[in-house]
Amino acid sequence: MTQDSEQIHTDLQLDSKLDSVDRGEELVLEAARGLGFDDDEIHRIGIAVRESLVNAVTHGNRFHGRKKVHLRVLVAPHQLTVEIGDEGAGFTREAVPDPLSAENLLRHSGRGLLMMQAFMDEFTVTPREGAGSLVRMIKKRQPGSTAGPAPA
Repeated sequence: MTQDSEQIHTDLQLDSKLDSVDRGEELVLEAARGLGFDDDEIHRIGIAVRESLVNAVTHGNRFHGRKKVHLRVLVAPHQLTVEIGDEGAGFTREAVPDPLSAENLLRHSGRGLLMMQAFMDEFTVTPREGAGSLVRMIKKRQPGSTAGPAPA
């Protein structure tokens, strides 16, 4: 459910291919630039979005040709919301090994989730209606930022 001030910037289905990751990331970064995020914030948003899209393609949908990655980008005057869903078996954050625990330091599993959580202001994973998981990330523009949305 969107807040009254949020507008849909992007709402589409991407193929379960790594080429879709580039397309999806660019659409999100376009929205972030339009909201006036600075270069450092855009870089962090890009990393979080790329990690989530790669996870949806590889771990969620496992490159399955008929499964789609769902990308929804919502914009509000000082906030960017990105929702990325897959059609896989689903997962919970608790089931992913903690990449910071001693026994997992050399494993790659969980590092993307850690980056998403670190680079975005809000990060949740919930079951997606139907099948799969839905990652929801929110980045708020810092108070005092002088940049505003790009003119229409």
